[in-house]
Amino acid sequence: MRRAPSTGAPMPSSGPFQRLPPLVVALALGLVAVEALLQLGAHGLIGGPQAAGWRIEAMTRFGFSAPLFDYMVETRRPTTEALTRFVTYPAVHSGAMHAIFGAVLLLALGKAVAERFSQVATAGILLAGSIAGALAYGLSLDSRVLLVGAYPGVYGLIGAFSWWLFTASDSAARGRIAAFRLIGVLAGLQLLFRLLVGGGDEWVAHLAGFATGFALAPLLAPDGGARLRRWRDRARQR
Repeated sequence: MRRAPSTGAPMPSSGPFQRLPPLVVALALGLVAVEALLQLGAHGLIGGPQAAGWRIEAMTRFGFSAPLFDYMVETRRPTTEALTRFVTYPAVHSGAMHAIFGAVLLLALGKAVAERFSQVATAGILLAGSIAGALAYGLSLDSRVLLVGAYPGVYGLIGAFSWWLFTASDSAARGRIAAFRLIGVLAGLQLLFRLLVGGGDEWVAHLAGFATGFALAPLLAPDGGARLRRWRDRARQR
């Protein structure tokens, strides 16, 4: 690990994929494994003729369904099927490129966040971002399009990393604004992609994931416990 020239403090390794945290690697390999299985089935290499429909079946079974969520809210009857979709939909993607980009972003951002927080915190941000993304998707949209993919959780990592950049930068406005450069670039690319080839309303889930990661970051940071105590003391003094 490199050290800062001025202070000698440890610095994260250079390069996006050096010394990848085992947990992040395991999660990314899980995404790749699921996609590889679906691809092999689609090309008739495993599973027989019925394997051609595995992707649709997986999306239908594990994707987050807004109508199913609405029904659960209206009837006030939470079911295991509806609740488990909050955490299963990130494992299934709409195609190979969708899955590959998701895995690559997970590796790069998972490494960046784990180095600055911890592997446990990284997993928590991923999970919370995924759940918040699905919740926002179900509450704000009346869409029958299933929500799939790891992106809401990945955007949660972007939120946490942006918070770290925001707090690590100096007080100059330029340094603060630069902390949100990554989310701005990704949002712009997503908008351009939607204008060129069309797309759904997944951006709602992505935005919710980002906001969740940004909000949780100060609590899950290495000094999160001390930060909470300071907030508590300030609240008592009022």
